[in-house]
Amino acid sequence: MSVQIGSQRSAIISLYESKHNEKDSVESHHHRTHQILYTLEGEGACTLNGQEYQIVRDSFIIITPLTEHSIAANSKMTILVLEFDATVLSADIQEQLIPAVFQRACVQQLSMFDSGELRQLLRKMLYEQSHGDRLWEMALRVYMAELLFTIARSYQDIPQADTNTLRVERLRHYIDTRYFDISNAEDIANRMGLSKRYMQSIFKEYYGSTPMQYLTEVRLGLVKQLLVETEKDIVSICFEVGFESLSTFYRLFKKHIGVPPNMYRTTQRNL
Repeated sequence: MSVQIGSQRSAIISLYESKHNEKDSVESHHHRTHQILYTLEGEGACTLNGQEYQIVRDSFIIITPLTEHSIAANSKMTILVLEFDATVLSADIQEQLIPAVFQRACVQQLSMFDSGELRQLLRKMLYEQSHGDRLWEMALRVYMAELLFTIARSYQDIPQADTNTLRVERLRHYIDTRYFDISNAEDIANRMGLSKRYMQSIFKEYYGSTPMQYLTEVRLGLVKQLLVETEKDIVSICFEVGFESLSTFYRLFKKHIGVPPNMYRTTQRNL
C-alpha cells in the first residue's frame, strides 16, 4: 500500500510513503522514472532484476529506470519513496551525478554521517512539497541535486576495517571535509549515533586528541594557509573556516600559534 505524504503538487519530483504490514509483498514491476527508496522502519527483502537484497532500517534502494523490482516485508515496514524525472535537473547533474548514483540498481547501507545528511534533505523536500512557497519547485530541484551529490560522494567511502577503526576514520574524514559546519562535540556524536564520551575516547585512542581538538588543528592549519597565500581579510578567513566568534578565533590562534594573525601573516611573508 502506498500513501502520498503532503500535497501532490509535483509529478516531476515527488516523495510518498509506502506502508507494508508483516508478510506483505509488492509484485515485480518497473517504472520509467528514477527512484530512491529509504527504509524508515522495519526489515524485509527487495528483489532487483532477479537478485534479492536484504533491507533494514536506513537502507537506501537505488532503482534505475525500467528495473524490475519487488518488495517483501518481514515485519511492519515503512519506506519513503523519492521518484523523479531526471530531465528536470540541470545538464551537469544529468551528465555527472545521475550516472554516478544510478550505475546499477542496488541496496546501499550508508555511513551514519551520509545517512544523517540524506535524512535532513528528505525532510526539507517533504516540507517544500507540502508547505513551500512559490519557490517550492526550485527548492526541490536544489535539494535533489544535493542529495545525489551526497550519495555519489559516499561511494568513495573508506575501505572496510574493524568497527572502531572505521568509525574514527569516518569521523576524521568528516572533520577534514566539514570543518566549517561543526558546532560542538555533541553535534558530531549525534551524527555518528554514539555517546559523546565514547566517541572522544576512541578518537583519542587512535589520534591522541579529542575530535574538537583535532577540529581546531584543522581550522588553524587552513587559517595559516589563507593568511599567507591570499589577501582575504581576517574576519573573512575566520568565517570561512567555521569560527562563529572573532574573539574566540583570535584567542585560539594566539594560544596555538604564539602570535596574532596579523603578525603571523607579516612575518611569514617576509621569510
